[in-house]
Amino acid sequence: MKKIFLLAALFGALQLTAQQPTMLMKLTNGATLRTDVSEVEKITFADSTYNLNSSGFRILEADELCWPDDRLLPCFLQPAPTIRSLDMNAANLSNEERIMFCTLQGIVNRTRPRILLYNHNEEPQSTWPTAHSLKTTAISTSSPYTLVKLFKEEINGLVLYSNELTNHYSNLAVTIAGLDRLLPVTAEIREKLVRNGLNLPVVEDLTQLTMNNALAVYNYLYENYWSRCNHRLLISERPTIPYVHDIGAACGSACIWLDPRNTNERVLLDKMLKDMTPGRDFVLGWYPEERSGIGEATKYGLSTVPADFFENTSIYSAVNRAVKIYPVPKRPKLENKVYAAIYISDGDNIQYCQHAMAKIYEQSGRGKIALNWTISPSLADISPTMLNYYYRKATANDCFVSGPSGMGYAMPYDAHNSRYYASASNSKLLVPYAQLTQRYLEKAGLRVITIWDDISAVQRRTYADNCPYLYGLTINDWERQTGRLTSRVQSNWLPIAPLYPCYANGVDVITDFFNRDIKNFKGTEPMFITGQATVWDAGPDKLVALKNRLDELSPGNVSIVRADHWFSYYNEAHHLPFNITLLETMEITSSPTRTNVKYAADGSPSEGYIWISQTTDGTGWVQLDFKEPFKVSRFVVRHAEAAGLDAGLNSRDFTVETSLDGVTWQTAGTFTGNTSPVTDASITPVQAQYLRVSVTNGGTDGYVRIGDIEVYGSH
Repeated sequence: MKKIFLLAALFGALQLTAQQPTMLMKLTNGATLRTDVSEVEKITFADSTYNLNSSGFRILEADELCWPDDRLLPCFLQPAPTIRSLDMNAANLSNEERIMFCTLQGIVNRTRPRILLYNHNEEPQSTWPTAHSLKTTAISTSSPYTLVKLFKEEINGLVLYSNELTNHYSNLAVTIAGLDRLLPVTAEIREKLVRNGLNLPVVEDLTQLTMNNALAVYNYLYENYWSRCNHRLLISERPTIPYVHDIGAACGSACIWLDPRNTNERVLLDKMLKDMTPGRDFVLGWYPEERSGIGEATKYGLSTVPADFFENTSIYSAVNRAVKIYPVPKRPKLENKVYAAIYISDGDNIQYCQHAMAKIYEQSGRGKIALNWTISPSLADISPTMLNYYYRKATANDCFVSGPSGMGYAMPYDAHNSRYYASASNSKLLVPYAQLTQRYLEKAGLRVITIWDDISAVQRRTYADNCPYLYGLTINDWERQTGRLTSRVQSNWLPIAPLYPCYANGVDVITDFFNRDIKNFKGTEPMFITGQATVWDAGPDKLVALKNRLDELSPGNVSIVRADHWFSYYNEAHHLPFNITLLETMEITSSPTRTNVKYAADGSPSEGYIWISQTTDGTGWVQLDFKEPFKVSRFVVRHAEAAGLDAGLNSRDFTVETSLDGVTWQTAGTFTGNTSPVTDASITPVQAQYLRVSVTNGGTDGYVRIGDIEVYGSH
């Protein structure tokens, strides 16, 4: 489809090159887009006179944001050099005042992030501003309305509302405010604004409305404002909680609180969900009841990112750094042992990642045994710095895995209510969700997913067909203490393991469940056990006791391992393909290199862990020696773009070869004109001990860069 671009003459920058048929456009909000020149039909330069703030930045409306299809959130400008911060707890603000300030934050940060608000205060206040390299100047908590004064030029007026009939008017007011750059205020807050010299006009007066329940209020929203809202993001938030209103206001999103257990409210919610696009759009916040809410979105192929107490999204998402995935430790040889994996959950909710996890992660027991921390892959866009913070602090015993059930929380099967939400009739909608999950798993470096609660054969195939980055899936063994779920292997490569126990509240429970298998261990073949602990009851300081407890059950036979190692061992033991570059016996050699040769296959494609050729003639090679033959069936090469570098630095022409003896080689794949960040190729299985990647046309600067190589083989 041909594209027509409207560029601002004052701010727009156009670059065309003969070597690369692409166009770079710098938009008025500072975002840079790349498109193929062949797709451009017409370029028009608009008048460069805009509504500018005192800093010279164009004041953006909600419908003017740069929002590429491959991002969960819009591209905001980098935060200003100095950020104004306000501690709303210390200022003793009411819920209605907090809602107003969070809405102000979103409207202002839409143009350029300049406001940071402290709401929750569970972790030290300095944790995340420092991690995001933000310099803050505090607004006095004795005069919080000074913050409104500072940015009043970007506010058009007020939405006046009252919660006397129902507090759902708060969400209606917030929705309108984000669309028209207004502040949602009650009469009491308006009086405070006036006392502070802010006599802003009332643009929308909702106090004359007579609706007195959620259904009526949100029907009014749907009929009058839904068509103006973006449908990329839906905010579902309790009306008294202000936390994610900043990103809702910034994006011009509708904010609702509908209960799917109520038939009429579910019908209205469904109208909104039907207008959203699976594989791109999502719900942020929470629901009146977990399973009915998550399930309803799942019916439409949509994920929910739980975030009811996540704060400052509109500023943290603007610090757009590449996720720095750290190298994965190599694993020892498979032995006839009991391999145990322990998952520590509740990482699906990003407010947990922001608040509780920041404290629990500092426990002294962390790192003493292998633990698998659930975390949300959505953070790759919402706050990549938060992911980097945990990666940077991780030990070799800390492995990050996706919370339920991929990119955001979906529920293919609800064991509590014995109901499939992704049923046979709408299972095709799970495909775009799985494709979205694949993209964000790879961005976040997460190889394992926890599925709530189980999945059908069709759903298993959907993950296998669309999420090749996975090493395995776990499913929740909810309350099935005698009839545990069944381990399976999908498509002859993707293992699916039940968590047994699921959500255990202590070491005693895990030990008891694990012993049901360990007591039958004969030592003649490997055994695999896996379970989940609830982080609220059993953090690393308590779980470290498992090492001795399990050793007492079968002395010297139990090894607690990372999830990525566990699935690697599992596949090897069952003669399934596994990533043989994880083996500690593998040896890597290469042509002359500027970086450590091990970076070519260290489990991380990230900048700082990339193999880079020493020469600039566009050629280079890397060779892997696995020390024994494997039946090789797949290889993956991650190029420079997978590390967040420019696509022009990807290797364009290269060959992949295999060999049994390192002397005679056969071609496994030849690639010319490559522009993709990842080359993932399945091949007819071939016996090989060696694999070599030879590049003959590297990046545009003459260097060859290999982010990471994976090779899948079996015995």
